[in-house]
Amino acid sequence: MQKVILVFGLLAGVIISGFMVVAMVMWEKGTMTFDNSNDLVGYAVIVLALSMVFFGIKSYRDNYQNGAIKFTKGLQVGLLISLVASLMYVATWETYYQIRPDSYVSFVDQFCDHQVNKMKENDASPAEIDEKIKEMADMKEMIKNPALRFGMTLMELFPFGIIITLISAAVLRKKEFLPA
Repeated sequence: MQKVILVFGLLAGVIISGFMVVAMVMWEKGTMTFDNSNDLVGYAVIVLALSMVFFGIKSYRDNYQNGAIKFTKGLQVGLLISLVASLMYVATWETYYQIRPDSYVSFVDQFCDHQVNKMKENDASPAEIDEKIKEMADMKEMIKNPALRFGMTLMELFPFGIIITLISAAVLRKKEFLPA
């Protein structure tokens, strides 16, 4: 089971981390901004990367469980694959933070400014805008704490892994679904 978890978790981690590195290079060069980026592309990459959960559970079912897997075992395998991928994603962000701290801070500042500007464009009330400004200032402060930064970054990816794991474990418990 460990081999399947590591192989598919690292594959998912490489996909999502590779995309993140490319996106950050594009952001630093000004090719990509918060105004011209497409959230749909980001979510598609997350689903693509975490599709390794499905393939990992299927591989474990077909190669180690004689073509049958219980939901709980599929859940275990999928969550561990998601955790490996998420930890790799966190490690990539942390490495970026350590190597390019000014760029990281600039990225966070521009993200926060973009969030506030979107609210202004959508005619949010001054009280709502003030609340968002406070929320963004609190986030900037939390990011300075390595433990909080770790947790926040982990929660960017892992919840998607949970959802994909639940779906994959439910579907793959049926022997008839994509037999070996």
